[in-house]
Order: sequence, then structure tokens, then C-alpha cells
Amino acid sequence: MQVGIGLPSSIPGTDARILLEWAQRAEAGPFASLGVVDRMRYDSHEPMALLSAVAAATSRIGLVTMVVIGPLRRTPIFAREATTIQRISQGRLTLGLALGARTDDYDALGEHLEGRGRRLEEQLADLRDDFEELTPGPDLLVGGGSDTSLLRAARLADGYVHGGGPPRSFQRAADRATNAWTESGRPGRPKLWAQGYFSLGDDATIERGRAYMQDYYAFTGPFVDKITEGLLTTPQSIVQFVRGYAEAGCDHLVLLPAVAELEQQDRLASVVSS
Repeated sequence: MQVGIGLPSSIPGTDARILLEWAQRAEAGPFASLGVVDRMRYDSHEPMALLSAVAAATSRIGLVTMVVIGPLRRTPIFAREATTIQRISQGRLTLGLALGARTDDYDALGEHLEGRGRRLEEQLADLRDDFEELTPGPDLLVGGGSDTSLLRAARLADGYVHGGGPPRSFQRAADRATNAWTESGRPGRPKLWAQGYFSLGDDATIERGRAYMQDYYAFTGPFVDKITEGLLTTPQSIVQFVRGYAEAGCDHLVLLPAVAELEQQDRLASVVSS
């Protein structure tokens, strides 16, 4: 299993200069990829624009969206953005897409929730056609936990990206994704990606990470406490988490920071390298 690290692009107030230094340090470290997330109504950096800058500032490390909200993007423009990143990076982009779970992101653009599943399916098919001219084209991943999302990944993408939780949660979703893949008549197996969150350091740093999780996932209501409990705050918890995902059959795990300090990356690199 490969291990990547997220960029702190969705942590409010993160300076763009930190993001580029973060990316360059990650490339020099043990990480296989850099991941970004997507919000419309939140203090965050736009993921595709950021990946364009990161693509130019790095030469080896993979670039992945974990995930972008597909139905909120006009496909022709989105395809051109992804194609540009793929060319600048010389083939390092993996494009994860999902419906998005927050209604305020749709409200921000005046978009309706109704029909978004159909729009995403049309988008995936169009992106596949648009990427035919690229060698190689970006891998497409689909996120979401519903049966419809897993079938969408099986029919229209190269794999599935899991939204987080303990390894046993990933294992259940991965089994369902693989079954949908087989039942759809696809050869081999889907590429299986996943994510987790970390905050390493003293008690104050860990609390800042928890406060970010509470804010970012506030839309889930009472479930936000369970999500926050999953924050990885010790080297031991990260080692166990990584081992659990590897044993569950994950191909690529991206660990997303909950605190935007370069020391966070150094601490994670030390754990991953050991």
C-alpha cells in the first residue's frame, strides 16, 4: 500500500506559500501523493488551481483530488483543467469525484441537489472521452458509500475512494465496491483509495486539530463527534491505522492534516518512514 499526505488547503487561513513548501517537502519525503479536498462555501483554496501550481513545483509525487464535487463543475472547463494538470505534471494526476454531502456547497452556486447523480454519471462518461487523447489519462475514482455510488465507480471509473473511518469500515466498503465491479463485468479489480486525518504534537496542537474537525464536519450534526474521535493523534495510532488499511486491501491511503504547520508533515514523515 502507498501512503500519501494531504495539503492543508481546506484549513482556514492557510498561507499559499506554506502549501507550496508543503508540497516540495512531501516530494522529498516518503509520501507517494499529495491530496486536496473541495469545498465551495468554506475558507479554503480551490483544488484544481492549487494542483496546477503544485504540479509545476514538483516532479515526482502523485496528485489526487480526495474528492472534488463533480456536479458543481461544468464538465468542459473541468476537463480542460484536469488535462492541463495532467500535462504539466507529466501524468501524475488521479481525479476523485463525488456528489458532495453538504447542501451549502450547492447553495453557494445556486445549483439544485435534484438530478446530481445523473449529472455526475454524465460527467464521468464525458471525462473518459475527453481524456482519450492523453497518454496516460488521469485515473478516475468515485467516492460515496451508497450502492449507487459503488455501482457508478464500477461502471464509469477506475476505482473507488473511501471517505474515512476505521479499517473495518473501509473493508466493508471495499468488498462492496469489488462485488459491484465484478457484477458489472469489469476485469481485474478496482483501484481502492482511502483517507484519514491526523494531528500530531502537544495537547494544544491536538486540540486545534479537533476544533478544525468539529468545524469542517459540523454539517453532520451529532455524528461530528464520532468523526472527530477518529482523528489520529499519536504515532502508535497512525501505525495501527496504516497497518489496518493495508491488511484490508487498500491500494493508496492519503492522510490529511488537521493543523496547517510544516512540523505536522515532519512528524508524519517520521512515523511513516519508521
